[in-house]
Amino acid sequence: MANTATDMTDDTLDLSPKLARHIIQRLGEGGQPPEYGVRTINVGNESYLDILEHEYFEHQLKMGASFKLVQGYFGGGKTHFLYCVREMAWDRGFATAVVELSPSECPYDDSFKVYRNVARRISGKPNNPLVGPNYGLPDLLRNLVDDRVDALIDDPDSGVDDPDQAEEAVERWLKRTVGRTPCESNSFRSAVVEFSRAYLTDEFEAERKLEAWLLGEPIPKTETRDFGVYEQIDKSNGFTMLRCLTQMVVGLGLPGTVLLFDEVDRNLSVSAQRSQVIGDNLRQVIDLCGRHQLPNTLFMYAVPPEFLRNIVPDYPALYQRLKSPVSLSVRSPQAVLIDLEDLDLEPVDLLSEIGAKILKVFECARDVDFDRSRQVANARSLARACVHSYFEVNHRRLFVKTWVDFLFRQMTDGERDLGDEDADDLVLNGYEAIEDDDVDNEDEFFDF
Repeated sequence: MANTATDMTDDTLDLSPKLARHIIQRLGEGGQPPEYGVRTINVGNESYLDILEHEYFEHQLKMGASFKLVQGYFGGGKTHFLYCVREMAWDRGFATAVVELSPSECPYDDSFKVYRNVARRISGKPNNPLVGPNYGLPDLLRNLVDDRVDALIDDPDSGVDDPDQAEEAVERWLKRTVGRTPCESNSFRSAVVEFSRAYLTDEFEAERKLEAWLLGEPIPKTETRDFGVYEQIDKSNGFTMLRCLTQMVVGLGLPGTVLLFDEVDRNLSVSAQRSQVIGDNLRQVIDLCGRHQLPNTLFMYAVPPEFLRNIVPDYPALYQRLKSPVSLSVRSPQAVLIDLEDLDLEPVDLLSEIGAKILKVFECARDVDFDRSRQVANARSLARACVHSYFEVNHRRLFVKTWVDFLFRQMTDGERDLGDEDADDLVLNGYEAIEDDDVDNEDEFFDF
């Protein structure tokens, strides 16, 4: 009989066999963190997550905003960490978006593309992790309207007797409460209110037009003017509209917004002009987090260490805001920098613990029982081989892919001990596979 979620006392998620299969498939195919369930295999960054939970989600984000710079080499766990933060935010009801920054698809110096990607990637917690979240601001609004109608119908004290009454009550709420939300753009507030009303009342043509506007798609002003939407979203107001999005999220009754930006381009050699714009934009965000223009918002920007060493010092205003003698810790919970090169465990212990967690997920996914002590020892042997290798590829991603493949062999061919020479051979073969995969997917790199 397989180990179930009740056996995994250190996990924070209920783990079904289907979800476990999804996690193993994701890890084995590309060494990438799963879209959902990442905390079941999370190791080494718990001290950072605990501080974010107790200092920020429980206190700071209920009355203000915060900016954090996440630093780590490519393959060093930045995406993995951001996914952990996203699941934490989902569990607390925050609207959350992970946005991959790249020079072609979403450069941070293009405010319009940044807004558009956030509007397309924002979501609440998925009802079914195997289906995934409904990404996009329009679906977030639809879900909020549906949830409010259902809550009124299910509440015996609401005074609502039928769906029609519930819909009327929600429409009044949209007009009188959401419609009075403090928002920098009247057009954005009107678009949110009128889109939600159109969805509620089955006005499909109005819903379609306002959905396009909210997603930053080109639509003539004449098509939206009747709804009180007179602006267009473009480069001149992209970040203003992003601020408006966070303002309206609070006005809609959610606790706040978590925006997670992941720099996925491995080449940070950008022009001086672009660097200046990126620096100015980050400086403005940091300043806005100290005001009420980004209400209840956690803003994270994940970069490689070269960013702080080579780019930030050229911009004194940004450097002064990011410079700190220490990174985030229990002794300095206010610090801006989260340094993923400074983790709770040493490399071999870290990989060994990851291996032990993946082992539990694998057993649940494949309904097998391994000799735990033998496989834990095997994981440590493989961890030592990965850490002691001199390959440029990050050993964490290499370990994860190789370990999942090894567990499949143990399941089909029978369990055996993994000696040091065999572990070295597995690492060499795994490195060659990952190197080929990185060349084929240079613009789609995900770290573990």
